[in-house]
Amino acid sequence: MLGILTDMEKFDTVKGIAAPMLVSSGNQFSMMINIDTDMIIPKQFLKTIKRTGLGKSLFHEMRYDYEGNEIESFILNKDEYRNSKIILAGNNFGCGSSREHAPWALLDFGIKVIIAPSFADIFYNNCFKNGILPIQISEKVIKEISESALRGNELQVVLSNQIILCEDKEINFDIDPSNKNFLMQGLDDIGLTLKDSDLIDSYEQDAEENLPWYSF
Repeated sequence: MLGILTDMEKFDTVKGIAAPMLVSSGNQFSMMINIDTDMIIPKQFLKTIKRTGLGKSLFHEMRYDYEGNEIESFILNKDEYRNSKIILAGNNFGCGSSREHAPWALLDFGIKVIIAPSFADIFYNNCFKNGILPIQISEKVIKEISESALRGNELQVVLSNQIILCEDKEINFDIDPSNKNFLMQGLDDIGLTLKDSDLIDSYEQDAEENLPWYSF
């Protein structure tokens, strides 16, 4: 046998208080835009090839001061959002370099869903391969969800029905069927291939018997 399927969790429903990534200007707040992969996980933490252990360094330069102390004003350092599984953000989330450590860090922290008006393409696709659901919805709707989250209301994301439940509202979102299948089955590219491991083993055995000059 080639091996076992990769151990990504099967995805269906995520529920909890969402963490809005906000910036302030005077008394006004807006969603943080252009959150790049260096902000998500700075370059000094990219030495590992393991997917675990990166969560403590997520948003490092926004979460900690120069002495390593938590910055109290950062959303994920506030008690009510420390265990958030959902992030709300502005346009172009995940821009910058294509480092796969970015979704690794988010997932290791506990983030399962990112809701933004737009994403960088490579980051967006990497999310599905690492068990994270990126959802694209309008800025107006994200603002409404953020205001609800700041009032302490929980959000529920149901992938099977492609809906977000926020207070008394039901918000639909689109997703490519193949990406949805990846998440709901808990598979990445390797896991999808290994589903056919019996067929692959059978082919290799047959080729070894009938094509002895071909080495596996």
